Amino acid sequence: MAEGRGSAHYSGETLLFLTDEQLRQGIEAMFFAYRGFTADPDRILSDMAYGRAHHRAIHFINRAPGTTVNNLLNILGVTKQSLNRVLRTLIEDGLVESRIGQNDKRERHLYLTEPGRELEQTLSDAQRARMRMAFRDAGPEAVAGFRTVLEAMMDRELRQTYTRLRDTGT
Repeated sequence: MAEGRGSAHYSGETLLFLTDEQLRQGIEAMFFAYRGFTADPDRILSDMAYGRAHHRAIHFINRAPGTTVNNLLNILGVTKQSLNRVLRTLIEDGLVESRIGQNDKRERHLYLTEPGRELEQTLSDAQRARMRMAFRDAGPEAVAGFRTVLEAMMDRELRQTYTRLRDTGT
């Protein structure tokens, strides 16, 4: 992956016949990119004794205010016990509000409070800045290709969830 954009190394024909070494380099690039992508939010959250699970919950509650606990469970793919532990902390700390459903009293709908929205904004600003810089450096064709690769890596069910979130925000 050391070669630049548009090199013969990455032409459409060679992408169909990637070597194990090229795939290993792609895996490692993804690993290190993920570390970079999460580094800024991790620093912000560590001061609050929160982790990535808290960040993901805050992110998706912000994306779909009023989402149910069950919907959030499906999106995050975590256990109910794990999500309940995260939500309990966020609710106790005044970042998330849980409201009883109007149609189904068993449902809990989740909303960010004002401090929750402020934290989400701070976390997202840091990640957007990193993404903006990387996308600008890579160019529009690379950005489109990157998105295509990410979507192709998703399991079918997760791709459907991603598409629904992307298209409707819920």
